Amino acid sequence: MRHSARPPRVVIDTNLVLSALVFAQGRLKPLRHAWQTRRILPLASRDTAAELIRVLAYPKFRLTPEDQQELLADYLPFCTTVKIPDSPPETPVCRDDFDMPFLRLALAGEANALMTGDQDLLSLVDVFSCPIVTAEQFMKTWLPEQ
Repeated sequence: MRHSARPPRVVIDTNLVLSALVFAQGRLKPLRHAWQTRRILPLASRDTAAELIRVLAYPKFRLTPEDQQELLADYLPFCTTVKIPDSPPETPVCRDDFDMPFLRLALAGEANALMTGDQDLLSLVDVFSCPIVTAEQFMKTWLPEQ
């Protein structure tokens, strides 16, 4: 699946980014390590970054503002920011409007994959031009040596 020596451009949905950051020793540790060592290139847009910032502030995570800043600093600087054009790329209809920024980002950023655990996004696997994969599929295919 890898076609060049360049790191794959990847859209990672908010829940997976959150899991990798909040549960640093959890199942997504290889993913976090991959962006820290620049073996993958996460893509972010204004909307996806804003959602991550919003979700980190949820009371259930019990993160202080300092904790939130520290976690953001462990992700956002590793991301390539993609400006979504004023007339965004056409995407398939998705059941959840909150998923649209990720679909647009994958297209506008020419992503190699959109990584998610979200069933609304995974249901589009056959109609979306960018591969939509689970974290496990991605790590097995793109990070096999970890």
